[in-house]
Amino acid sequence: MKLKQISFLNCELVEVDFSEADLSNGKLVGCDLTNSKFDYTNLEGADLSKSYGLILDPETNKISKAKIPQSQLGGLLLKYNIKIIQDQ
Repeated sequence: MKLKQISFLNCELVEVDFSEADLSNGKLVGCDLTNSKFDYTNLEGADLSKSYGLILDPETNKISKAKIPQSQLGGLLLKYNIKIIQDQ
């Protein structure tokens, strides 16, 4: 599905299937993405700032130049089953 430059602001996008969608240059700002599925999704240039619950595989999704909150970086590494700790 082509959803280029779409805007979702402060939305609940829980359990949404974004598989194979083109969300390039879109805005998913301040959204709850809990259990949403990103599989072969184009998120190039997308703004996901202030969003949470994000889990996606950077190897199967296009994420170049996407804006992703630092707090959500663990969701990009989940498949590796590693524990992320804060520096002290």
